[in-house]
Amino acid sequence: MVGRAATDCLIIGGGLIGMLSAYELVQAGMRVTLLERGRTGQESSWAGGGILSPLYPWRYPDAVSDLARWGQARYQGLAEFLFEQSGIDPEWQPSGLLMLAVADQAAALAWAEHRAVTLERLVDGEIARCDAALPAYSGAALWMPDVAQIRNPRLLSALRKVLEQQGVVFEEQTEVLGFQQQAGRVTAVETTRGVYQASKVVVASGAWSQMLLADIGGAIEIEPVRGQMLLYKGEPGLLKTIVMSYGHYVIPRRDGHVLVGSTVEYVGFDKSTTTTAAEALRQVAQTLLPALTDVEVVQHWAGLRPGSAKGVPYIGEHPDIAGLYVNTGHFRNGVGLGYASAKVLGDIVLERESDFEVSRYAIER
Repeated sequence: MVGRAATDCLIIGGGLIGMLSAYELVQAGMRVTLLERGRTGQESSWAGGGILSPLYPWRYPDAVSDLARWGQARYQGLAEFLFEQSGIDPEWQPSGLLMLAVADQAAALAWAEHRAVTLERLVDGEIARCDAALPAYSGAALWMPDVAQIRNPRLLSALRKVLEQQGVVFEEQTEVLGFQQQAGRVTAVETTRGVYQASKVVVASGAWSQMLLADIGGAIEIEPVRGQMLLYKGEPGLLKTIVMSYGHYVIPRRDGHVLVGSTVEYVGFDKSTTTTAAEALRQVAQTLLPALTDVEVVQHWAGLRPGSAKGVPYIGEHPDIAGLYVNTGHFRNGVGLGYASAKVLGDIVLERESDFEVSRYAIER
């Protein structure tokens, strides 16, 4: 269209998955325009905890574990590059992951041995060597010392700045209405701000992806799953380890803030917060880290995760429309799986040989 820069690829969705996809494609020399119905990075990408590992990773299929492992080996390098280029530190740090009250410990240990992952079984007072701030715990716990975290809002800010430096065009407040096709190939995207033309289009719209594709077949099974979080304003050093119990967690940030999460609620596209969830998360916080009892809660929010079967994302080309791709459905692991998912997408779009078994992520799987 007149007045718009030519683009090779349109990416629909300005969250972390969309931006990492843009990052992968622009490194290969593609011109990329990113369309976002609201503001970039303000949905589930911002709302999550930034743990760079699936929670209880042995409970996931290999398709998820392979993505997580690839990203775990490379996220530090990405964070350092983004910091150098943008001046914004994404705060990658190895906090370790301590899991209490795990029922299937034998399965966890077998998984770790099979995949050569460092996972230790700690008994009773041994957990004190993970973090002296933790209360006494009677029983066996599992410890993954190599698990890192990243501060996702800062990651998003750094990534956007670098993408803009690299020529990616951001079109916010641009809601997608539909797709134009010719001879079985996508040619353009219709939006509330007009028509954007491109021969390649990537849908990376998280929980909203299924609705975008509903009218053109090749349906993907994604549903919104609400997660609520609390943020405590503590002092630096209050906690240094990520701690989990019965699916909930506390995550320490460098500046002393502590995240507590999260709920798993199937309530459609309702992003409202509830007092019931807030109280439940306070109980989690005080149980896992009693020092939080008198610490101020400074924020309570909710985000909508893109729920998918077994947490396996959809990454690949639409089975019926050439040039239309998806990268979505990461459920609770968008940050941890996002970097590798962008690599898989890039391999498919650019027709490169891939280190991944890409058929496991296909729409028609």
